[in-house]
Amino acid sequence: MTRKQRRTWPWHVLTGLILVVVAYGLWYSTSLISYEWRWNRVPQYFAYHAEEAQRAAEYARVDAIAEEGANARVTLVNEAGEEQQLVIARDSLQVSQGDDVAEGDVVGVTRHWAAGPLLWGLWTTLWISVLSGAFGLAIGLFTGLCRLSPNPTLRDLSTVYVELVRGTPLLVQIFIFYFFIGTVLNLSREFAGVAALALFTGAYVGEIVRAGVQSIARGQNEAARSLGLSAGQSMRHVILPQAFKRVLPPLAGQFISLVKDTSLVSVIAITELTKSGREAITTSFSTFEIWFCVAALYLVINLPLSQIANRLERRLAQSD
Repeated sequence: MTRKQRRTWPWHVLTGLILVVVAYGLWYSTSLISYEWRWNRVPQYFAYHAEEAQRAAEYARVDAIAEEGANARVTLVNEAGEEQQLVIARDSLQVSQGDDVAEGDVVGVTRHWAAGPLLWGLWTTLWISVLSGAFGLAIGLFTGLCRLSPNPTLRDLSTVYVELVRGTPLLVQIFIFYFFIGTVLNLSREFAGVAALALFTGAYVGEIVRAGVQSIARGQNEAARSLGLSAGQSMRHVILPQAFKRVLPPLAGQFISLVKDTSLVSVIAITELTKSGREAITTSFSTFEIWFCVAALYLVINLPLSQIANRLERRLAQSD
């Protein structure tokens, strides 16, 4: 163990030096264009204190104002003697005891933490990725099995689907789904985006499944059939479990790519992570800071996926 550590530690040091050089090169590049870093503007795009105006419901008089820490409880009494109580931030109070207020007058504001555009964009990216990945996996499994089917029609149709999807850009497919199919069928932009991503992913997953199944020795299927299993049972209980172990790495890579591909649905006005980043830049003028945060958020999603896939792959390898 000691010798191994002695042999590898210089390489770890070299890795650290390379990262330091890359970081310095990035800093030096920004200094050449006289870029001023403004990281203090970034946190508000993750979470911020939102203000909500509290208004009088009708014509009334301010009967009492009671302090409650940082807040104030304002009691309004109308001509019929009915009370309306508002709890507002004390420093936003705009009335005094005994004042008259009309319907809609602002008495003060309440403050609460709210998710910023980057967090909302992250959430949108997550649910689009999960839905697209789930449907894409189902479509891909069906397509891969159809590619191996003895039925010529199923084999031909699945081949046309795979070649058509893999041979055209995803951006073009999203446009076709939204502006043509979505318009004809009156689909929402979210549905069109998820459908386009699912079909795109399904084509690649189908090829991964086909290759995985074909990599299993033919004798496995013959042995299962000789034991009395039907073709479907042999595929479900013998072939697919073995194929899954082999296709796990490319499947994980495909789903990681899917998370990044969700950035393309911004072209049909879906405010996912990348579009949220562009909108934040227009108001903060912190271009590099926002893009670095967007890249970091994609890493937050993809690194755990990669680690889970690696652990699952090692676990399946031990079960052989």
